[in-house]
Amino acid sequence: MSNLTPEAKAYLQVFNQMPAIQSMNPKEVREMFADAPPVEVYLAPLASVEDRFISVDKDEEIKIRIYTPEGEGPFPLFVYYHGGGWVLGDIETSDASCRMIANQTGTIVVSVDYRLSPEYKFPIPMQDSYAALQWVSENAELLNGNASKIIVGGDSAGGNLATAVSMIARDQNGPNISAQVLIYPVTDLGYDTASYEEFQQGYGLDKDLMIWFGSHYIRDESDRKNEFVAPLLAKDLSNLPQALVITAECDVLRDEGLAYAKRLRDEGVNVDSICEKGLVHGYFTNMEVFPDRIKNTTLKIDQFLTGADHKVKNS
Repeated sequence: MSNLTPEAKAYLQVFNQMPAIQSMNPKEVREMFADAPPVEVYLAPLASVEDRFISVDKDEEIKIRIYTPEGEGPFPLFVYYHGGGWVLGDIETSDASCRMIANQTGTIVVSVDYRLSPEYKFPIPMQDSYAALQWVSENAELLNGNASKIIVGGDSAGGNLATAVSMIARDQNGPNISAQVLIYPVTDLGYDTASYEEFQQGYGLDKDLMIWFGSHYIRDESDRKNEFVAPLLAKDLSNLPQALVITAECDVLRDEGLAYAKRLRDEGVNVDSICEKGLVHGYFTNMEVFPDRIKNTTLKIDQFLTGADHKVKNS
């Protein structure tokens, strides 16, 4: 573990003392995290934070949280999908990080509380995510946002959902997405890369834990190779929005994130790729342990979006 930052080492020391998540059922894990005492973390200042419910899938509703920065607007819109392996997490998980994104990038961040597996297996979380994207696009003016500048992004499983909605929007002539921000995204369920071998145990997201997440998300073996579950296996990744792909050096998902960035680049998509040295999976939404590194990553997201906006204007 010599490559790890001191913060990452301290985080893993605590994490590895917890019961193994993959030895529990989802309900037990959610209850364990819900019972953890609240922690005070830095919350970036904003003009407003508002929760709403939007309709999805006939009579169902999901929650979204809207983070509006200070300023006049209309603002770009950033639709954010939280991580947690499609099984865990909610909009509280990514709250502090979404606040920082909105504050630093001057975008309205809309965080999506999609329904979770295994109660709602693939494709329902993906469909919720796309419905939220459509809602944001259709209600941009109401939000004081600019419908021509919509970014999608997320961390881990949320990064996976961002790749999926980007492909759906392309294929169905849906909302015009100007950029993707993919933070250590899941892009395959093969569990067989070199980074899976190197970091398979003891680095937070164990190989067995990732298999646990994947098995709860998919309905059957055929889903494992579905392009909306495993975008790295998609036949066509051309004509997708420009992308920033951020990976963590000591993460089982590192190599598939790098491979996805290469696939996009090979198919003509403008891609920036960053590997955050010494960090582990999950750092971006852990403001208690990694505030400085989250801020640094958010600054890089801001630089990318500023450059992406320039490219769009001059294309």
